Amino acid sequence: MTEPEQPFFSHMQELRRRLIVGVVAWLIAFMVCYNYAEVLFQFIAEPVRQALPDGSSLVFIHATEPFFTYLKVAAVAGLLVSLPVLLWQLWMFVAPALYPGEKRLAVPFVLSSCLCFAAGTYFGFTFVFPVIFTFLINYGIGVSDVKAMLSIGGYLSMSTRLLLAFGLVFELPIVIFFLARLGIVDYHWLARNRRYAFLLAFVVGAMLTPPDLFSQVSIALPFIVLYEVGVWVARFFGKKKEVEPTE
Repeated sequence: MTEPEQPFFSHMQELRRRLIVGVVAWLIAFMVCYNYAEVLFQFIAEPVRQALPDGSSLVFIHATEPFFTYLKVAAVAGLLVSLPVLLWQLWMFVAPALYPGEKRLAVPFVLSSCLCFAAGTYFGFTFVFPVIFTFLINYGIGVSDVKAMLSIGGYLSMSTRLLLAFGLVFELPIVIFFLARLGIVDYHWLARNRRYAFLLAFVVGAMLTPPDLFSQVSIALPFIVLYEVGVWVARFFGKKKEVEPTE
């Protein structure tokens, strides 16, 4: 049985408390990561440095661009570091509405979500980034007689968007698992709507990546594969429908 419903204002106070804890955790992680912002940016910029031809380099256009770039690096790094705390606060907020058996999934939820997000960012950074930036830079150099000098702020915005996109896409099996456990979806429904999911994969790829085919496919293919994984996850771990006894 679920716990008795709390008044609306109690829910708002609980949400406020969880948000404050999450923001404080992110701020602490942000301040720690800011001390290593330059090192972190050098690490993030390695794929594009390898793709740049000889004589080209990353540059900054405005005098304040390095300062705000390092702030953004620290903010994103702090978000990733504090992600377990943020997910735990999210779980604790929704836990009162769950059954006792479902509440035991708290630790697996946090661990699996962090691992899947980390796996997505690792996949994108290690295997996709070198190909994307090599293609885009070579294409830009080939169409006109120009020299590649990328802005550090522009590169950070693009790379951050891609990393978050890969991380979120790799969360798909976790989302399907919990939706199936709660009985919101089942594997029959997921299998029937497979074609719409495949269409959504390419729409998401087009929205979150640069306007080139490889970038879009690099998001769409993992989405499709992980959706199929989610179908099997829902089949084996989804909520079983109760069968009414016959007279």
